[in-house]
Amino acid sequence: MTDVLNVPVKLADGRETTLSEYKGKVMLVVNVASKCGLTKQYEGLEKLYEDKHENGFVITAFPANNFKGQEPGTDAEIVEFCQLTYDVKFPIFSKISVKGDDQHPLYQGLTGSGVPTTGDGPMKEKLRGFGMEIEDGEIVWNFEKFLIGRDGEIKARFAPDVTAEDSRLVEAIDRELAKN
Repeated sequence: MTDVLNVPVKLADGRETTLSEYKGKVMLVVNVASKCGLTKQYEGLEKLYEDKHENGFVITAFPANNFKGQEPGTDAEIVEFCQLTYDVKFPIFSKISVKGDDQHPLYQGLTGSGVPTTGDGPMKEKLRGFGMEIEDGEIVWNFEKFLIGRDGEIKARFAPDVTAEDSRLVEAIDRELAKN
């Protein structure tokens, strides 16, 4: 399995880094988009971050334009949108591809982990209803979430429509935060 913490990534401001910068924290990795029906999830994610970051929790947002062109902006435009619209304070990374032939190595590691997705039925059915092909294991849509424990292991995966307020997500985060 890929060690996702050591995959090179770039913050929206251009700084090269890896997620190992957050090792020892509980991390929620989310692929995001500014022009999606789920974009309002930024609000709940920011509240979740503000509520829990002092306990060692971080959200890492990875803008992706893989779904119907819903993230067309530049890194600077995306950051400006997130800050002005949702007052986002968690780290926003440079735009990447989360599926397909040009899938970023981070997402190859995340989706290749084999961690089952919590709550993926309704969203998959909705997308199939629009005639979309959904491959098992791949990112289904914007705002899919991966929970990484303090030990750097992928602990859980959540469907795009599992919101930051969903008890299944909150309980999983709290469970990981309770581990030292």
